Amino acid sequence: MAFSGNFMCTSFKVELMKAVHNFTTGTGNTFKLALYDNSASFTAATTAYTATNEVAASGSYSAGGGALTNVTPTSSGTTAFTDFADLSFTSATITAYGAMIYNDSAAGDPSVCILDFGGAKTSTAGTFTIIFPTDDSTNAILRIA
Repeated sequence: MAFSGNFMCTSFKVELMKAVHNFTTGTGNTFKLALYDNSASFTAATTAYTATNEVAASGSYSAGGGALTNVTPTSSGTTAFTDFADLSFTSATITAYGAMIYNDSAAGDPSVCILDFGGAKTSTAGTFTIIFPTDDSTNAILRIA
């Protein structure tokens, strides 16, 4: 299996300090989630979206993936966090092993994080849904403690 874990991309951490990413709901950047097959090889060193080994377009899934709906960042205690609304691709035949969230608004489509599904996830002429965790300091998809 080419996916080997979930990673917040190191380049993303640096780009936060350079104000490249804005997660504010309604006025922030557009973030997308792209799905990948088992030949994709990503690590924390991944720096940008790539179409290489992306799953084929099917149903409402197209090259580049789907746009995410941001949840405005907040904090609890010493942890800042943000999340996204669940994302679905309808009428799709997809087998994906993982995904990349990236900033589609910034130059070069910089990567944010890599998600390892832990194996093949499939849909056959149905709905392929990404369910994001609870938006809180312990579970949100993006947390900085």
